[in-house]
Amino acid sequence: MNPRTLDDWLARLERQHPRAIDLGLERVREVARRMRLGKPARCVVTVGGTNGKGSTVAFIEAIARASVLRVGAYTSPHLLAYNERVRIDGGDVGDDELVEAFEAVEQARGETSLTYFEHGTLAALWLFERANLDLAVLEVGLGGRLDAVNIVDADVAVVTTVDIDHTDWLGHDREAIGFEKAGIARPWKPLVLGEDDPPASVLRHAYAIGASAIRANCDFLFETIDGAHWRWREPGFELALPMPRLSAPAQVRNAAAAIAALRASGLAIADEAWARGVAEANVPGRLQSFERDGIEIVVDVAHNPQAAGELAAWLAKEPARGRVFAVFAALADKDVAGIVAKLAARVDRWWLAGLEDAGPRGQGVAALAANLAGTAAAHASRAGDVAAALADALSQARPGDRLLVFGSFHTAGLALHALDARGS
Repeated sequence: MNPRTLDDWLARLERQHPRAIDLGLERVREVARRMRLGKPARCVVTVGGTNGKGSTVAFIEAIARASVLRVGAYTSPHLLAYNERVRIDGGDVGDDELVEAFEAVEQARGETSLTYFEHGTLAALWLFERANLDLAVLEVGLGGRLDAVNIVDADVAVVTTVDIDHTDWLGHDREAIGFEKAGIARPWKPLVLGEDDPPASVLRHAYAIGASAIRANCDFLFETIDGAHWRWREPGFELALPMPRLSAPAQVRNAAAAIAALRASGLAIADEAWARGVAEANVPGRLQSFERDGIEIVVDVAHNPQAAGELAAWLAKEPARGRVFAVFAALADKDVAGIVAKLAARVDRWWLAGLEDAGPRGQGVAALAANLAGTAAAHASRAGDVAAALADALSQARPGDRLLVFGSFHTAGLALHALDARGS
């Protein structure tokens, strides 16, 4: 008997496959064939990369919707509710629609075992195909070449950045990881590259399949005009734009890649939609700011050294009035010492928290502390969970201090839950 509610379905999906991550397209492609899934929208943009994927999806979605296009966006993971992963026309898909989609996948899969992510990806594609979309924007889950999203042939692919992360699955250097990321490109289709100097493996793959590589600060340029404006340009086309609502320094680059993707897509974008979309795009958990009794609380999903470096750059650009405290909790497969090293010079005091309820990749605070021996966080205060660490840090802060909570999507989601419970 199939589960009746969305929560029932999610609990079932978490336990139905022997591994949480099981890269490969054979199983998910076979179930998609049985479902007779077609193209999820008239135009499809797939977004991969180490960091910046969710923000780039948000910029593409916001600009396209500002041009009155009907847009579906699929992202992962979620922060507060699974529904965040599937958006149609700007709104999260409801529980009933998700349950119907999960049931459609279940009926088709037969004896084929699917991971939580694979089942959810097929459900999202099923919903998109029925929504009469002009554009579907699909965020890659992990890697690219063997990720479930890659069963879809994108009209435009985007690789935001390539850095060291998920080494157990993707390889131990940028060249190996870059090859996996570039696997979302399609022959003779545009491949937008958000980095000035992407790994050679990405460019080699694009050349080998005939994909048209569109490189940041080569084929399209972007530059700051002043504190409130920036410029995007390519030969024969130029935009003067407001600074993004998303405030990290990397967000201008993410917005630039999003614009390049839409320019390459051939979609008709209204002149005023570029600026409006850049200004309105927003993603929870990216330098999301709150204030409590004069204390600034900033929640961010940064979970690898590259993202921590961007966080450090923002801290340098936007100095706190007082001290900077950090609550840090990370999954067991992350380079936690590398993350802390990027922020060591910007944080005055550390709190560590456990993520034991985060599934197979979770870890307790003792294990996290052991992995941080010899770092700036070696003598940090400890708490069993994020809510307790956040409460203790707040009790030690005073007006003017900044409290940073980061380390994973789980960390950010738990912090947002705790802040909501406290009425922040």
